[in-house]
Amino acid sequence: MTSTRVAQRPRPGDEELLHAYAGYLEAQRGMSAHTVRAYLGDATQLLRSLPVRAGAAVETSDLDRLDLTTLRAWLADQARRGLSRSTLARRSASARTFTAWAHRTGRLPTDPGLRLLAPRPDTVVPATLAVDEAAAVLDVARTRADDGDPAHLRDWAALELLYASGVRVSELVGVDVDDLDLDQRLVRVLGKGGKERMVPFGVPAARALREWLTARPRLVVPTSPHALFLGARGGRWDVRQVRAVVHELTALAGVRDLAPHGLRHTAATHLLDGGSDLRSVQEVLGHASLATTQRYTHISSERLRAAFRQAHPRA
Repeated sequence: MTSTRVAQRPRPGDEELLHAYAGYLEAQRGMSAHTVRAYLGDATQLLRSLPVRAGAAVETSDLDRLDLTTLRAWLADQARRGLSRSTLARRSASARTFTAWAHRTGRLPTDPGLRLLAPRPDTVVPATLAVDEAAAVLDVARTRADDGDPAHLRDWAALELLYASGVRVSELVGVDVDDLDLDQRLVRVLGKGGKERMVPFGVPAARALREWLTARPRLVVPTSPHALFLGARGGRWDVRQVRAVVHELTALAGVRDLAPHGLRHTAATHLLDGGSDLRSVQEVLGHASLATTQRYTHISSERLRAAFRQAHPRA
């Protein structure tokens, strides 16, 4: 959750409603635990914006007062607190998911979210690395792995795979050994909504993964025999630990500070710069909509214009 989110506990009478909503998000929508928490936080805030139901035995939000005007007022309040358009767009989508579920389950007579227009999200794509900067980070990871330390071999393999495949960090830590096909250089990942896809990777990543798999038995423990990437105690690697490693290695390489998602953005941008078509990049990244992938054409176009201005005599 973002730092701008107001921490609010649900009203006591809303807890059963929110528990049922969480079950829907997990079981039927297949959302990750992180996304479920975010959507529940949004629903809690939205319910808190409603008056208390008159005559209720415990403090309960008056769900009958949830209409289009209330939804717009809730989003307007979020905007006044300085939230970005991207965050407002995400919370608008979250509100529409909640009202659609509440209507479908008979908790709302109509679905006010159907007429709620979302603000256009920001088109700014997070920072990416240039090709030589990405190479510098991977070179640092490879050089550090020369000491044979299993953790350093793991870090090298993970960064090579993140950059080569463009997978999300949550997908990376979910990969099992059996999901890896080193001969075909393919990895099976489970993406958003429980959607499975096969993602290719290159020779350098395959080499790093082979080195890591040789050292992996020195870390594995009975509780996590299948996980590809392991932490220091032998359990499945944690997303936060991956972030720490990426921050550390980008600092050692002397490039801009980057999170694992930045490597995903970098991979997508470099694919497009190299001539890959949008549809192929969409498949690699696992985007449900081509419009999401099209964000990266902005960066590629800017780089092209910069190169033109620098090189062309009549630029």
